[in-house]
Amino acid sequence: MTTTSLYAPPRLADVTATLAARADEHDRDGSFPNSPVSPLTAEEPTMTEPVTLPAVRTWLPAPELHQRGTVVLLPGRGEHGGVYERLGRRLSADRYAVHAADSTPGDDLDVLARLVAETPATDPLVLAGSDTGALQALALAAGPGRAPAGVIIAGLADPGTPSPLSWDDELEARTACPTHRRRLTDDTRFVRGALSEPLPTALLSAELPLERIDLPVLLLHGDTDPATAPAIARSVAARLPGAELAIVRGGRHDVFNDINHRSVAAHIVQWLERLRSGPDRAPVVVVENPS
Repeated sequence: MTTTSLYAPPRLADVTATLAARADEHDRDGSFPNSPVSPLTAEEPTMTEPVTLPAVRTWLPAPELHQRGTVVLLPGRGEHGGVYERLGRRLSADRYAVHAADSTPGDDLDVLARLVAETPATDPLVLAGSDTGALQALALAAGPGRAPAGVIIAGLADPGTPSPLSWDDELEARTACPTHRRRLTDDTRFVRGALSEPLPTALLSAELPLERIDLPVLLLHGDTDPATAPAIARSVAARLPGAELAIVRGGRHDVFNDINHRSVAAHIVQWLERLRSGPDRAPVVVVENPS
């Protein structure tokens, strides 16, 4: 049975407090009781400002089942982690843990890297993202932080200047799924109009060192996406050594939550299973035409 919880990773302030408590136990010869740590030196420790990490919405497999992997998902403009409940439940049913963050496009990449580093994970660890979250996932994969085994991105954000959209037009651009349209319309945490906001400079795809991402990357993009032309997804895929581009017929911008969300989720599970199979990532099921 799938469970849902709201998980917030430990803050740096909590770690600092723990170290301070240990320092109070410091005995006269400069060592910590029951600790292999060498005696303290005269050098003062470097203090760091406390960092607040985004809250995370988590969907886990049933406790009695062995987890097959972990997906850390970053939402796009206007969204929050709870928007991906349907995908989280579906992947967790196939025994993959899903952690969807309440991150925003303007979040510092170092903060997001720390979020990924502190998220409990069963390998393989996969970064996923939609819209600006897709660009953040690529930036993290190219950075020096915790290395994922692969990346899944959907509905890449267009680096061009977006045009303002009415709410009806934004819904039309995002999804053709009536259930998801109702969800967004009734969601008080969802930020309407955010799809028309420009991208942070740090997330412009032209500035990302995509050629350094020597990992399996699954790109999912709708062929009727009015927010980002499929040509942009193709150009990004061409710069990624391990890219696999999957075009969703009739798909709009929010590919994870569009009308074909079941087929998209099924393709993701197949891709995850191939990722687990080894470096060659050979297809598990091969379709043959009868002679």
